[in-house]
Amino acid sequence: MSEGYLALVLHTHLPFVKHPEHERPLEERWLHEALFECYLPLLDVFDRLTREDIPFAITMSLTPPLAAMLEDNLLRTRFEDHLDRLIHLCEREVERTEHDPYFGPIARFYQHRLDRARATWVACGGRVVKALAAYHATGQLELITSSATHAYLPGLLPCPGALRAQLRLGAAAFHHLVGHRPLGIWLPECAYDPCFDREIADSGLRFTILDAHGLRHARPRPAFDIHHPVISSSGVAFFARDQHSSEQVWSRESGYPGNPYYRDFYRDIGYDLPEEQLHGEVGPFNTRVMTGLKYYRITGKTDQKLPYMPGVAEDCARRDALDFLKNRSGHAYHLAPLMPVPPVIVAPYDSELFGHWWFEGPQFLEWIFRHAHTHHPHAIRPITLRGYLDRFPTALEATPAASSWGAGGHGKVWVGPAAAHFWRHVHHASHRIEHLARRNHDAAGIRGEALDLAIRELLLLQTSDWPFILSTATTVEYAEARLRAHASRVRRLCGMVEAESMREADVLWMRDLNQRDSFLSGLSSRVLRGAFLEERPFQMIS
Repeated sequence: MSEGYLALVLHTHLPFVKHPEHERPLEERWLHEALFECYLPLLDVFDRLTREDIPFAITMSLTPPLAAMLEDNLLRTRFEDHLDRLIHLCEREVERTEHDPYFGPIARFYQHRLDRARATWVACGGRVVKALAAYHATGQLELITSSATHAYLPGLLPCPGALRAQLRLGAAAFHHLVGHRPLGIWLPECAYDPCFDREIADSGLRFTILDAHGLRHARPRPAFDIHHPVISSSGVAFFARDQHSSEQVWSRESGYPGNPYYRDFYRDIGYDLPEEQLHGEVGPFNTRVMTGLKYYRITGKTDQKLPYMPGVAEDCARRDALDFLKNRSGHAYHLAPLMPVPPVIVAPYDSELFGHWWFEGPQFLEWIFRHAHTHHPHAIRPITLRGYLDRFPTALEATPAASSWGAGGHGKVWVGPAAAHFWRHVHHASHRIEHLARRNHDAAGIRGEALDLAIRELLLLQTSDWPFILSTATTVEYAEARLRAHASRVRRLCGMVEAESMREADVLWMRDLNQRDSFLSGLSSRVLRGAFLEERPFQMIS
């Protein structure tokens, strides 16, 4: 038996962004960049390991908003157009740098990478969700869900029906989009409160992940700290994040991504080159944007960056993966004699770290599995969270503490002063929808369509991405626009449900909106409204 297990967890999420009314909306690039830089490279890693018969085990969340975008025909077509434009730009770059001894090889490297991305896309028929689900079927990849739109759940405690609906619709939407019922859930922002423990279980979910202090302050205190899950009174298993694993990979200061030979994220030809050499790869109104073609390495804390060397960077990723695995094995070696079962070291990260923020991240993950395959048989072994529970189902019963990850560990990023006005809109809209869904659960015709669309607009309003953006002051104007748009649409749609008759203009507006905000349009009225029907307070756990 292994001395211990390593559970790598990738949280894969983007807010639902679809703007058919614009030709090339800037915010849709979030999906394009994630596909080209993260999701397709990860699929390529899984494909390569499978071809070489190298086992891997990894848990990955796939949130309903992201799964819906990956399944959307318009967005898939727009990604193909984006990829074609990048390939065209890269071809011009290969020509431009043909005789440059420093940048010529890098341009050709990107040309090969783009060819690989297109080959991976074509091989799966542009159906990334289906490709991931196929790996789930093998047991090597455990796909888990999140709440319906990645809502910060403790912020919905004043609205029990809305919180309950987020969990139940998260499971239902995942089943609808991915094809199987999820057993695990990534609680958005790892945010948990014992008040909704029973709601997680009632949604058919068996396990989740918290930040370390969520388990360390559980009642009673876990005998094995964060290295074995606890099970709540509702039957949900809670794993905890290992901080040492996180710091080594997350931190740009002390972690692997700060290696001076890794690619510099911020130096992109979209900003470095004259506009005429970008061949149209700019945003609306000639806005400069990241293209993904970056020619420099981190080098150090200096503006004088040196050219990127892909081969050297890959060697660094191989060495860092071995170092990571040795550190985790050493940790497990010291823990194992103190525990009746092998310890599990849980290492969760945002998927976008691997390939987007840290370009060499997918190579790092691949080398972890390669090293684990050739390591001593008693070294730490990769495992999925479900796989660990299936092997070692017995655990201490305990109630985890209210907690989240992020600065402060208790949700300040999502419920702090910068985002306070967001919650006023969310709570008002949530209470109104709860009331309408119960009173009109049998509504049919236009009123029924308006009610279902109001529920979907409420879900889009509730996503944690908007308060996160408001607090971190990134694309604030877009977050504010989405917040006010969804809140306004909920009000108008609720008014249509309550009205004795509808104007033709309202019906036409609703039909247009239904086409543009198509999120979860495939879920039935029974499922959407049924998520709100149960009316009971949360179970307070002292």
